[in-house]
Amino acid sequence: MAFRLTRRRFLRSAVSASLAFSGLGALNGCSDSSSNPDPLAGFDGFGELLPDPEGVMDLPAGFSYRLVSEWKTPMSDGFLQPALSDGMHAFAGPNGRTVLVRNHELYSDPINLGAFGEGNRLLPQVDRSKVYDWGNGKPALGGTTTIVYDTRTQSVEEMFLSLVGTTRNCAGGATPWGSWVTCEEFVSLPNTVGLEKRHGFNFEVPASARGLVEPVALEAMGRFNHEAIAVDPETGIVYQTEDRYESLFYRFIPNVPGELAAGGRLQALVAIDRPALDTRNFKEAVVPVGERIPVRWIDLEDIASPNDDLRLRGASDGAAIFARGEGVVTGADGIYFSATAGGRRKSDTIGGTGQIWRYVPSPAEGTPDEERAPGTLELVFEPDDDTILDMGDNIVVSPWGDLFICEDGESDKDSLVVLRPNGTFYRFATNMLDQSEFAGVTFSPDDSTMFVNYQWSGKTFAITGPWPRMRG
Repeated sequence: MAFRLTRRRFLRSAVSASLAFSGLGALNGCSDSSSNPDPLAGFDGFGELLPDPEGVMDLPAGFSYRLVSEWKTPMSDGFLQPALSDGMHAFAGPNGRTVLVRNHELYSDPINLGAFGEGNRLLPQVDRSKVYDWGNGKPALGGTTTIVYDTRTQSVEEMFLSLVGTTRNCAGGATPWGSWVTCEEFVSLPNTVGLEKRHGFNFEVPASARGLVEPVALEAMGRFNHEAIAVDPETGIVYQTEDRYESLFYRFIPNVPGELAAGGRLQALVAIDRPALDTRNFKEAVVPVGERIPVRWIDLEDIASPNDDLRLRGASDGAAIFARGEGVVTGADGIYFSATAGGRRKSDTIGGTGQIWRYVPSPAEGTPDEERAPGTLELVFEPDDDTILDMGDNIVVSPWGDLFICEDGESDKDSLVVLRPNGTFYRFATNMLDQSEFAGVTFSPDDSTMFVNYQWSGKTFAITGPWPRMRG
């Protein structure tokens, strides 16, 4: 498909509005919350969270949630909704509909978590040619489901499998040409965990698909613990995160913009004059908030190595190291991504409470001329305080420019924490049902509805209320 979307059109369709964190210094690094046990409550947002009498989700006044679907919900194709709903995106569908493409972070076991029910009893109904890895007796159960949703009636019209046979599909990202790139956060070799094929790849699922797509591993994008991707619509370059405690930040320069399966070059970010920069700040602020670091990119070799050592070889060649790269999104002024374990260590065995980074591409991104005006890396947020942010994961830019961050923390109740362009913060929602993380936060193209998942319980919610309306 030809690559014709402009940045403006993509930022509009992907619901990535203006985001410029010029005022973050006020709360970065603050850790004294003794005067307020919840420093985000009612802080420059939609107001205090109100207790939910049903004990499911606390929201501000005027907002309400609706359960869209959950694990074991019968789907239109005769299968069952899989468990562990994770990354997700809302696309504009025909006739005003919203199309949600949603990940499921599953292995081949336990069988009952997948789309085929107890004992894989529905497996004979699936077209085997559409299953990426049938396995040695048990197929991989990860993949994606697609939901066609009418925001006017707040109802599901269709729901079906759109990718199956992959493993631990964690997050991903939308493309300007109308597809979802789903990422395997699992690296395995054939016949090592009961599966037949290599894993650790990205797969592309068009939002227009109305059933299972052909499962094509995008091997040129690298084999590693993929987490998420974001596309720069001006260049077609894809930025990728990796969920490891010593992860890299990658970019993929496609041979043909908009055609990921046509191959390309995989590179890793390097801080100029600071080789192998450790950005994790576990013991001290090696990288202070607000510093803009000029960067360059290095080509990576043997990108589908069976040794699961791509990040280690990249670091030995000078690539910067991050603490568990997670969500990544295209903003109007750069590429934002979370490092969920960055910041001062809370103990000897785990990382910090999380970081938010911004990469600003070079005006000549991906060309030899970028050396004259290199892109920059900036740490925009590192609170070192889990009462402000407890391990941010999936992220999305709202239609009005606030950054919504899904917590995947160690507290009993994870929340949606919101970072504003002026440097203030507020908490929008808290999971009162269970200890599941929030995941897959995304906004409908008509701005009326926010969708989000409770990952562990496989629940997807639609949230409506007095959202700022940015488009007619």
